[in-house]
Amino acid sequence: PTGEQLLPLITEEYPDVPVVVLSGLNQLDTAVNCMKLGATDYYTKTTEVSHLMAGLKRILHEQDLRRELQTLKMGLLSHGLNHPDVFEEIVTRSPMMISVFKYLEAVACSCEPILITGESGAGKELIAQAVHRLSCPNAPWIAVNVAGLDDTAFSDTLFGHVRGAFTGADKTREGMVAKAAGGILFLDEIGDLSMQSQVKLLRLLQEREYYALGSDAPRQVEARIICATNCDLADKQIAGTFRKDLYYRLCSHQVCLPPLRERSEDLPLLLNHFLQQAAEKLNKPVPTYPPQLPVLLSTYRFPGNIRELRGMIYDALSQHQQGILSMDAFRQAMALEDYETSADKSCPEHCHYVVFPEQLPTLDEVAAQLVDEAMKRSQGNQSIASKLLGISQPALSRRLKKSTDSSD
Repeated sequence: PTGEQLLPLITEEYPDVPVVVLSGLNQLDTAVNCMKLGATDYYTKTTEVSHLMAGLKRILHEQDLRRELQTLKMGLLSHGLNHPDVFEEIVTRSPMMISVFKYLEAVACSCEPILITGESGAGKELIAQAVHRLSCPNAPWIAVNVAGLDDTAFSDTLFGHVRGAFTGADKTREGMVAKAAGGILFLDEIGDLSMQSQVKLLRLLQEREYYALGSDAPRQVEARIICATNCDLADKQIAGTFRKDLYYRLCSHQVCLPPLRERSEDLPLLLNHFLQQAAEKLNKPVPTYPPQLPVLLSTYRFPGNIRELRGMIYDALSQHQQGILSMDAFRQAMALEDYETSADKSCPEHCHYVVFPEQLPTLDEVAAQLVDEAMKRSQGNQSIASKLLGISQPALSRRLKKSTDSSD
């Protein structure tokens, strides 16, 4: 049978498999008929090999995208995770984080790079490790923090060098790309890369090849690359400090981790988790903490995110002797950060802008609204609410009593 006769049988039996026709006939009618019968592409035997390979790569890439889209649809429509055990090390019950997990399950099978963004201490490396467990748990995991590396150090660290590449290179060094073959290469803080290093990273991602220092023989990349940054790369590429082509190449798959202040429901879980962890390392019993502690923590913005919370808990437990865990160490840490924040008047993130209605409210009305909001955020705890308002607890009690009396 001819290829035209086989095509309907193949596409009917294997509808998800792309079919490429390579024919000795350079006839338009034959090509059009093959495409109608379900062929994905049509080439003649006189076609250059490079042109044929480019077409096959495009077809495989489209196939990967369709597979990822289908997996993503199934994940979003389902109520649970397919591999919940993969994410056990990430302590959360936040719906935003569960959405991130579902997305990772969908793109885990892809060969495209993943860009993980989020504030410092939000858990970007834990997310990258989850991708490793999802896609290739038995393959190598190599993590490199590229912040502070100049171009030569970046090239030598990632690509290695051959003997005699430079003064002191008395033996060949294998780079991290080669060590990660078949597994994951995690590049942290890529927003701090120099422009020269950005060019080399772009080639690594785009051409899937690299050169060891001192060598003119290209080597193929056999690892999946995951990058992370706490910088806003969109702003950096607008400012001209980050290459646009690299930025768009990195955005094939992107994960943006929410800060801890947007995951307040995770605070009790993280508090218990780090208390148990700290107690084990410090060889102390796990203490009971006051019920007001999670409420107090929920009023704090946590600029250092989960890493900062962990440090607070370890510090508090190291000072703890007996009885119920004191909240003083937490208050002191929060007060220190608030003082440093208030001292930095130039930081836009810490400025608060209020949009007033056309008719201004009275001072008493605004004060009453602030008191109501503080009491909501503190879940009715006057001690915490008074600190949020910057007044003493007796002053807050008087305002609450005055408000109650006026409403009677």
